Amino acid sequence: MTRTNKLKYTSVEICAGAGGQAVGLHNAGFKHAALVEIDKDACQTLRDNTEEDSEWSCKVIEADLRQFDSADLGLKPGELDLLAGGVPCPPFSAAGKQLGRDDERDLFPRMLELVDELEPKAVMIENVRGLLDPKFAEYRQEIIKRLESMGYEECYWEVLEAKRYGVPQLRPRAILVAMKPEYAEHFQHAKPDVRDEVSVGAALHDSMRARYDAVADDPRAEKVFKDWHDRAVEGVAPTVVGGSKKHGGADLGPTRAKRAWAGLGVCGLGVANEVDVMLKKKTWERDLFAVVGEEPGEKPGEEPEMILGPKLTVSQAAIIQGFPESWKFSGLKTAAYRQVGNAFPPPVAQAVGEQIYAAFESAAKARRD
Repeated sequence: MTRTNKLKYTSVEICAGAGGQAVGLHNAGFKHAALVEIDKDACQTLRDNTEEDSEWSCKVIEADLRQFDSADLGLKPGELDLLAGGVPCPPFSAAGKQLGRDDERDLFPRMLELVDELEPKAVMIENVRGLLDPKFAEYRQEIIKRLESMGYEECYWEVLEAKRYGVPQLRPRAILVAMKPEYAEHFQHAKPDVRDEVSVGAALHDSMRARYDAVADDPRAEKVFKDWHDRAVEGVAPTVVGGSKKHGGADLGPTRAKRAWAGLGVCGLGVANEVDVMLKKKTWERDLFAVVGEEPGEKPGEEPEMILGPKLTVSQAAIIQGFPESWKFSGLKTAAYRQVGNAFPPPVAQAVGEQIYAAFESAAKARRD
């Protein structure tokens, strides 16, 4: 990922997580005034990746959004260009029982309060595609009416599929963009242009090669690497899931997802150690030679041959999410993996951010002319 625009417009992001949306918007040309997040490990991830980078130099605010005071941002109403956020998904996801407004985790009301308090030029909200199900039609309409009452125009509320934006993963996300009318009239009222699809094999080739090269003395290494690549070279991954803190440990999702990962030559029963830890703890048998499936014997009665393959590391899961390889995650392995699994893919955020940026630029040009 590369930055496509000059850092020019300001943004504040709530529910920032580990920074997926922040990375994408930064690359689209938005300079973050603040990133607000409740999880301490995710906040540390944000600090670790931004504090020493002069291009970022933003505040990381660890806070529960319900108690967060927007006055702490030091921004006058109307001064902010973009307010963005991925409010919690469980109220609208199948896994979260789709309780919507009746779910105590629903932060849409607080997001709208912040819009009212800050009066940004544009608003961008990300959530699961379940939010666009018919059962939430009335709730969506209430949100739009509230935005309209504050002087905003809906630009679109659409499902964007991450794989169409260079993310090697099936990850549909519902994106709402609303802008003040003087900017909305310059907005391209359509989904962002799609980008080339990237396979899991292409995305992970170099990192997987390095992992097997680290155990090159094992006679199985080359064959298992090749078998993995042959399976992954054309496919995209199922949705990477982070799970909740109530879940015991990190893995690649429910049974159907694990089956899809197995088709890509990956074992979904856990997350692997990074190379240095793997070598130190000698966990390569578990991390690189896990049982992925089995091939039936060629002759009747012949024992099936076990198919071996890797588990993914946290850094590889982050690549599947579209993070740049330079972005590092704080906390123990399970905490780090959850940050990755709950993230908004940066390339999708960048594509939407570029549309918002272009509308601002067009509006500015129109004022000059």
